[in-house]
Amino acid sequence: MRIYKLSGRNVEVTDAMRDYVEEKLTRLDRYNDQITDARVTLTVRDVRDSGRRNRVEVQLNVPNGIIRAEEHHADMYAAIDKASDVLERQLRKFKTKYLKHRHDATPQPAPGPAEADVNAGLDDVSEFVPEIVRQKRFDLRPMSPEDAVTQMEALGHDFYVFMNMGSGGCGVVYRRKDGHYGLIEPNV
Repeated sequence: MRIYKLSGRNVEVTDAMRDYVEEKLTRLDRYNDQITDARVTLTVRDVRDSGRRNRVEVQLNVPNGIIRAEEHHADMYAAIDKASDVLERQLRKFKTKYLKHRHDATPQPAPGPAEADVNAGLDDVSEFVPEIVRQKRFDLRPMSPEDAVTQMEALGHDFYVFMNMGSGGCGVVYRRKDGHYGLIEPNV
């Protein structure tokens, strides 16, 4: 890992935290030695759910893309561990796809004994195919965006779909990363 930027929101980043983050990021080099830089943001939020109090956001820039993870936990160090695990899985998958793409793009002879030993250490990660695993239906009730936020908080969700009684259209309220709320409405 060459360059990384560590910042804290509502938390003072101690030397111990800095060392812990650096240790975790350095371990990721074994999956992709082409990580150009990383940005890590540690945030302590004032939320009711103590399990979401500490948030770790990490963005790794690699030559052909971005790898990102965001994790929450009651303990900051545990959140860092969880984010590191997510990044590790994503980097393995990214590396496998990259090597597969390189392999498919250029015809190569059958590997000799020395080459087979080199390729034996690569992790085999099956390609993820997203699928809809759950479907939910509900009645849209007319309400104000403020009432929708209240409903969202009461349910403990990060977003809430509702019928805006002011505009008559469908709307979505959501919790932003900065702790405030957002409203999404289509143009009608």
